[in-house]
Amino acid sequence: MIFLDEDIYEAVHYHLPKVKEYVLSHGGDIKLLCVKDGTVYIELTGSCHGCSMSLMTTKMVVQKKLRELIHPELNVVNVDGMPENVPPEDCYKPKAEVPQSEMGEKKGIGEKLKKLLKH
Repeated sequence: MIFLDEDIYEAVHYHLPKVKEYVLSHGGDIKLLCVKDGTVYIELTGSCHGCSMSLMTTKMVVQKKLRELIHPELNVVNVDGMPENVPPEDCYKPKAEVPQSEMGEKKGIGEKLKKLLKH
């Protein structure tokens, strides 16, 4: 994937409210942890944490929607405590989390998203 981890993180953070709708309707939530080489690491929380359908939710709901909104090769991993689902130590996450309410106002984010969506 030709995008920087930072750009993918910002795009996922921006689109996360749209993706969360299904999970929220089931009493859960999604926490964006980090991004590394086109793989987005999330944590399902609330009633979705540890649910037997969490893998299905991650792949068929979260990953599918993010691929539609951002890039068709994006991968999503639910960090659920299993050794194979641990994010790499050098996984990108911002030093200080930007509140969702400010994401749309951040200068330049609209242009970055337009570029991401064109590819």
